[in-house]
Amino acid sequence: MAGLAWMSLSVSATDCDGGLVYLDANRNGQRDEGEPGVSGVRVSDGVAIVTTDAEGRYRLAAIDGRSRFAIKPPEHAVPMRADGLPDYWGNVQREPGPELKYGGVPVTRDGCRDFALWPRETGDELEVLVFGDPQPKSTVDVDYYRRDIVEPLLQEQAGAGRPLASLGLSLGDIVNDDLSLYPVMNAQTARLGIPWLHVPGNHDLDFDAADDTGSLSTFRHHFGPDTFAWEEPQASFIVLDDVIYQPGQRPAYIGGLREDQFEFLEQYLAGARRDRLLVIAVHIPFFDTTPGRESFRRADRERLFAMLEPFEQVLLLSAHTHMQQHVWHGPESGWHGREPLHEYNVGATCGSFWSGVKDADGIPDTTMSDGTPNGHARMQVAADGGYSLQWKVARRGPQEGLSDAMALHAPKVLRRGAWPGFGVHANVFMGDADTRVEFRIDGGAWEPMQHVVKPDPRILAINVADDASATLRGYDRAPEAKPSPHLWRAALPTDLPVGEHRIEVRAFDRWQGEQRASTVYRLEDAEP
Repeated sequence: MAGLAWMSLSVSATDCDGGLVYLDANRNGQRDEGEPGVSGVRVSDGVAIVTTDAEGRYRLAAIDGRSRFAIKPPEHAVPMRADGLPDYWGNVQREPGPELKYGGVPVTRDGCRDFALWPRETGDELEVLVFGDPQPKSTVDVDYYRRDIVEPLLQEQAGAGRPLASLGLSLGDIVNDDLSLYPVMNAQTARLGIPWLHVPGNHDLDFDAADDTGSLSTFRHHFGPDTFAWEEPQASFIVLDDVIYQPGQRPAYIGGLREDQFEFLEQYLAGARRDRLLVIAVHIPFFDTTPGRESFRRADRERLFAMLEPFEQVLLLSAHTHMQQHVWHGPESGWHGREPLHEYNVGATCGSFWSGVKDADGIPDTTMSDGTPNGHARMQVAADGGYSLQWKVARRGPQEGLSDAMALHAPKVLRRGAWPGFGVHANVFMGDADTRVEFRIDGGAWEPMQHVVKPDPRILAINVADDASATLRGYDRAPEAKPSPHLWRAALPTDLPVGEHRIEVRAFDRWQGEQRASTVYRLEDAEP
């Protein structure tokens, strides 16, 4: 019976070789009389790109195992599916694929159809929510994601009386190897009511696939193409699967790009507008995450960077590291543009894999190994392509020494007159080596803090507490502290009067301007 069912679906292959892109003016999900086709829209299967004719029709050979999609034009929107995802894609799988634990792509002709576009009004500024590594390993973690990330955003939206963004982007590791969690994760994200794009990560693979080609079958069934473009008036987005699966090898994957992806890029970039921001969204960073070990294939990076060089406004977005950092690429990594190429390695929405001590609401602390609290990023893009970035700390009430911008660590008490060898540390989450950070005591003069690359003492203290505890403090321990690229230090004075003294720190964020946090320490007299 299965074979007969497949035959009934695939008697004619030619009816899948073309289609129509039309304007769904009344937004009812079907083409009605008088609704015109839309010319000049590009349609792709992740390799070839074709363009609709004057009547909105296109021709594109149907190839099983590919996802067919319309490249959303900037002046249009797309309908939303019943599951809350944007409806711009469909899979073609007319013959059964390999049997996979999580199902892969079932026999379908979903890509053999027309694509609808909706009329839309566009604003001057684009707002995007960016999630790095949501990565639940169980339904318990999905509930953390719901309560720690989604619910606060819904509350913020309700207070604002409008959606917080017009686009959302998850940068891979949508789940942590258990692909059966895709529907419940998507259901939570879809509650935000925002068109949401998904990048595949190394924990989104079908590990029982025979090769890299089939390793994203289940991901594609749920989220669509692994390589595609999406256009807004202010920015063009290219989403790329950059996880090369290497079954039976060590490591089992490496960062890189496939030859068919370069075919797609060559065609798309040839006609891409250069008067707006070009965003490249991937999971594995383009820089090598471990010095001396190639985690992204250098030849692929150099080839991609050469293709991007003609574009003056490019932003790379990556995740994967469960840290947060800004990397400015230059000749040493294969970038030869006029200005350094900015890669924002976005912190994890799950933080340190939903680990650590739980708070009063039963949600783990899950601060990352570099000292960045879990949360999400927000990106704003202006009409001219200029962009700004911001990190938003997940659901936390007011805490001494903590803000969305930074976390402070200082000793609670020092001996008055002691050698001033102990200091305050400021972890500025969106900082880099060029960030200006200053401190002052009791409202005095501002003084510079020194940029240091070492573990955040806050995380070291958590590590020590976990070691010293005779019982488990959480389901999973907090990660070991790693050197943070956005940490500053200043020695605290001990020649002040006995009592409490306020420490203020300010950092000059390149996008959000002056950011502040404060805490206190106390001086006491003591006898030898």
